[in-house]
Order: sequence, then structure tokens, then C-alpha cells
Amino acid sequence: MISPPIEAEPRGYTLPLSPSGRSAMVTPPPWHFSGEVVMVDCRVDPDAAARFLPPELTLGPDPGAAAAVFAEWQWCSDGGAELADPVQCQFAEFLILVACEYRGRSLARCPYAWVDQPVPLVRGWIQGMPKQFGAVHQIRPVRSGRAGPRLEPGGRFDAALSVYGRRVVEATVTLEGQVAEPPFLHTVPLVHTRLFPAWVPAEEPQSRLVVSEVSDIEFSDVWAGRADLRFVDVHDPDLATLAPVEVGAGYVFSYAETLHHGRPLESA
Repeated sequence: MISPPIEAEPRGYTLPLSPSGRSAMVTPPPWHFSGEVVMVDCRVDPDAAARFLPPELTLGPDPGAAAAVFAEWQWCSDGGAELADPVQCQFAEFLILVACEYRGRSLARCPYAWVDQPVPLVRGWIQGMPKQFGAVHQIRPVRSGRAGPRLEPGGRFDAALSVYGRRVVEATVTLEGQVAEPPFLHTVPLVHTRLFPAWVPAEEPQSRLVVSEVSDIEFSDVWAGRADLRFVDVHDPDLATLAPVEVGAGYVFSYAETLHHGRPLESA
């Protein structure tokens, strides 16, 4: 009996490595995303926001501008195989965004993020996003019946983040009408820190600021209205400093993008 040839070494874009590479937890980019978003603009204490920025970044001309973003996503890699398995291709996410600048260029910094599935968690760490596990839920628009709001004036959209069984953030958006432009912090590039702590003795930790490279950005009609944003049971004292001191408009829309790779901030 002739044994099959042995691969030189296990392969994969991420762990776990395997002979074919197909066991990798995260597939190579590009990754395609389509999502439903509930977003609330807010203002946080500028001094608190500044403490979350690395020295290369500044708050920019609107110190304390921030946003809370709830999203339900479907995603797939280039071949689209994940779409055959809804458990694999769907996840929910919550982000806090803080407005910032690099050499006069408008950016957004994400100091906190939560997802409810392991693949987007690991994929976020690859990008430098500070993702943690949480339970994220939001009301979806409906096109028939009474068990949900319509995309029309008066439609109410609620969303919530829970972490370790505690309700941490709640939001409500009540629609008033469509707006011509999407919310600003959903249109600027995100800047992340790719951090690799030291593990081998005498090894230095690695840290680098990167910007995500995306294409094929699409927004649906954007609905806006009055909003409420509440930090409820926050046990992280640093997170508590980002509680909103002022709440602005809320938004409901669909969004899509293709994420290709990261680029060093200094060359982006």
C-alpha cells in the first residue's frame, strides 16, 4: 500500500494549522460584510476620550465626538462558502467609536468592541480591534405585521449589549425621517492597534497602528431621529469614563463593505 504524499508542514491563514490549511479558524481576506445598523451619535468627556488615544493621534476639531454602533452582520470570504451555513456567516456586534485625527486626517478609534461569535472575535484581533465576547441584540425592521417597527417616521428601534449576564448598554432610536448623508463616524477609516504581547522570555511586545483598507462600500437609505443611549451596569471603570455626557441623533440603515487588509497608519 502506497501512502499519500506528506505535506512539508501544516498550513493555514490562522490556527489551527492542518495539512490542507482548510482547518484554519479564519479564512484569508478579502472578507465581505452586509449588515443592519442601529447607531447613536453622542459626546463623551474629551479628557476621557484622549486617554484612549495613542500619542500619534489627537482628538481633532470636535473633541469628545463619539458614537455607539449596534450591527447584525452576514459575512463571507471570496468564494461565499460561508453563506451556506447561517450559523457560520452571521454575528452581532457592538462598537464604541471616538473621533480622532492623524496629521489632519479624520479617523475613528474603537476603544471597545463586543461580538457574539468566535470567528469575528479572532478576525478582529488580527485587525487590531479590541473585541470581547458579549450578547448583542437589536430590533429589526419589518415589512409586514405588527411585531416590529417599519422604516418610517415613528418607528422605534431598541438595542442592547450584555456582558457576563449584565446589561451594559441600551439604546433607543425613534425615526423622524430620511437624511441625505450617513453618520460621519461611519464614513471615516478606523485606526487600530495590532498588539502582540511578549511571550518568549526577553522578547519585546509588538505594537503598530494600522488603518483598514476597504472597498465596495454601500449605504442604504439612512433614517434618522431622536435617540437615547444609556450605560447601565458597567463594571469596567475605564469603560465607565466613556459614558455619554450628551446624546445626539440616532440612525438606522443597511451597510456593506469588503475588507481587504490593513495598512500602516504612517503610509495610509
